[in-house]
Amino acid sequence: MNKKKLLARERTNKTLLYIVLDILFINFSLIFAICLWYGGTIPGLPGGAGVVIAPQVWNWYILAALCISPICIIIYYLFRFYSNIWKYATIEDVYKIIIADTFVFVLLYVIDYSFISEAVPFVLSKRMLMVAWITDIILFMFSRSGYRVIKKFLINIEHIITRKAGFKRVLVVGAGFAGYNVIRSIATAEKGYEDRTAVLIVDDDIKKNDTNIMGVRVTHNCANIPRLASEYEIEEIIVAIPSATNAQLNQIMKYCAKTNCVLKMIPPLSDISQGFHVLRDVDITDLLFREEVEIDTKSISSYISGKTVLVTGGGGSIGSELCRQIAKFSPGLLIIFDVYENNAYELYTELNDKYEGKLNMTVRIGSVRDVSSIERVFEDYRPQVVFHAAAHKHVPLMEQVPAEAVKNNVFGTLNTVKCADKYRSEIFVLLSTDKAVNPTNVMGATKRITELIVQSYAKKSNTKFVAVRFGNVLGSNGSVIPLFKKQIKTGGPVTVTDPEITRYFMTIPEASRLVLQAAAFGASGKIFVLDMGDPVKIDDLARNLIRLSGFTPDKDIKIVYTGLRPGEKRFEELIMEEEKNDMQILFHDKIFVTKPVDIDEEDFERKLQDLYYVSQNEPENTVDMIKKIVPNFSPEGEK
Repeated sequence: MNKKKLLARERTNKTLLYIVLDILFINFSLIFAICLWYGGTIPGLPGGAGVVIAPQVWNWYILAALCISPICIIIYYLFRFYSNIWKYATIEDVYKIIIADTFVFVLLYVIDYSFISEAVPFVLSKRMLMVAWITDIILFMFSRSGYRVIKKFLINIEHIITRKAGFKRVLVVGAGFAGYNVIRSIATAEKGYEDRTAVLIVDDDIKKNDTNIMGVRVTHNCANIPRLASEYEIEEIIVAIPSATNAQLNQIMKYCAKTNCVLKMIPPLSDISQGFHVLRDVDITDLLFREEVEIDTKSISSYISGKTVLVTGGGGSIGSELCRQIAKFSPGLLIIFDVYENNAYELYTELNDKYEGKLNMTVRIGSVRDVSSIERVFEDYRPQVVFHAAAHKHVPLMEQVPAEAVKNNVFGTLNTVKCADKYRSEIFVLLSTDKAVNPTNVMGATKRITELIVQSYAKKSNTKFVAVRFGNVLGSNGSVIPLFKKQIKTGGPVTVTDPEITRYFMTIPEASRLVLQAAAFGASGKIFVLDMGDPVKIDDLARNLIRLSGFTPDKDIKIVYTGLRPGEKRFEELIMEEEKNDMQILFHDKIFVTKPVDIDEEDFERKLQDLYYVSQNEPENTVDMIKKIVPNFSPEGEK
């Protein structure tokens, strides 16, 4: 039986139940009014003989019941009471109930006056009829909405008891095997679950609606999560659907993000190693609300497997993830090059442990600013594939010292590019940023210059030079997420520069996969860009992260708007206007490529030399020199 038929049958059964209840209630109302008005006691009660109600009264009731029952159903139907969704009843619905019942009893009075009084010698009391009218209204309201009051009362009692016992009230999403294991773990107070009590299970499979798992009720439709979380005073939501696709999880995360609950989840099937009940925290990357970009592993393996691969800035957020991804494709040698030894050493130890010493890799400490340092690496190892991730990226800091940004980002890149060309590397991949598009800050402008360097060398070198341009990376060093988490941990406030500021976001694995995929394409001198979907409001990101941590934005944790920082845009861009006409989709409608912008090579070389001189000797003139190379650089930013 399909979903539509099940819903239709459920609706029919509920309507029939309401009809039976309405007939019973209106008859009970008449009997109650008669007993109250004409007797009040039942014969045989201790302390008195009681009062026997006259037979003609009951004869009147029988005729009245035969008339009022169908009238009641017809009028309720005309008022659409059998198609109303009573869980959303309002004061207007109460007015309708009163009016409908008034019609029913007025008609009964008219029928009594016209017909029943002729057949039965009984004078109908208007006050008795009013008692029946009031009673029926109360019973009708209770039949439709009274359960909500009782349920809320019982929930409150249960909540008080569980709170006093120190238990978190948990809603489990998913009534499959993983959901069962979570419920069982809670019921048996397994380690990690001992402070929880399972209140409700939600599942999108309608066949599981109104069933139960170990005494915990299963209800249908994940879209109801925000309402159910409020109604049942849920404190924690556990998403237990390890087989769900990214699209399904993203939709569920949207619903969960509308609550003020702490979120936990069972890892996906690919990550499960210790069972279907092991919990992990829901990370803000789970709230990206879109499918992550998949890659063509075969094309990536073809240029990495067995090759010597160099990653500059290999200890950083993106560089280290690049190394992790590269390691999966069995490189001949992985070279981790970084100026900061601690990060590089930690990554080396991590990979060495993971691959049990079987991954051939080495760490070289040095700076791309030092041409002799980077050249020694090329001379010693002759890397065939180079990923250039080393760069200064903090926008506000680079605004204060533009000359240092130029030395590291521009000439560190130029040093590495020259070495790749000199030592005949096969592929060179530059990691760029969306801030290079119509830059309003020094960091973005220096990155735009590095794109021009790569495009320039692509025209005259046998090495394939490409650049990869992407947006903000969730969770990377210096990104807003670590800052927000720290601010939430200390009780706030969470600082957002502007309520309308938006950014394109991607996860660290996504950024790394895009870089690897871009290098697999044949065209040299191109800039590859990831379609990252719609931009995300930083304000929404902050609020979701506060909710994710179990707090209410603006109530438990304040959000303070500090104003745009120097050089900061309100809205980022991915493509320059002159690049749009020749933009081409290359990979699964997710990666596209732009055509290089034509530049005067000799003039560009001359300006680079001038920029080098200025950055070394006249740092105060650095910004003016950058403007000459990047004409659309607007250092005033967006106000």
